[in-house]
Amino acid sequence: MDKKFASQERAVYAASGFSYVVIGLLAMIVPVALFMIAPGLLWAVCVPIGVLFGIWCWSGLYMLQPNQAVLMTLFGSYRGTDRHEGLRWANPFYSKIKVSVRARNFNSEKLKVNDMRGNPIEIAAAIVWKIQDTAQAIFDVDNYETYILTQSEAAVRHLALSYPYDDLD
Repeated sequence: MDKKFASQERAVYAASGFSYVVIGLLAMIVPVALFMIAPGLLWAVCVPIGVLFGIWCWSGLYMLQPNQAVLMTLFGSYRGTDRHEGLRWANPFYSKIKVSVRARNFNSEKLKVNDMRGNPIEIAAAIVWKIQDTAQAIFDVDNYETYILTQSEAAVRHLALSYPYDDLD
């Protein structure tokens, strides 16, 4: 893969979401309290502003479990990846794509291949894999899970061709 055009993960700042939950609640409660104190024109202005601000605060909330990451884009432009777990807040205009960065297992099918000497053998592999760079996994291949399956089969075939099965020397 050409490194010049390859995507690379970068960290993005995302705030703790708990403060935005409180701010969003206050933004909706304070206009109602103002209406109780002084009904009239003040209420007609404060309530819509408070509701819009509360919606803004709550629409940027998202939750991350351990070993998850969120890849964020703004109108198609990659902005960064957040790997901090818990309740988080980021710009509501960001598109958020959750990616699991947990270790995964893959047991390949038995393949009939020839070894280095041309002897036919059956070979399989148990592969443990994990995403290291979320930007490359999402942007540089169509489907990273299918990519892993295809590349693992190619690697097993290459390994079988590189060594003789029976080393009689």
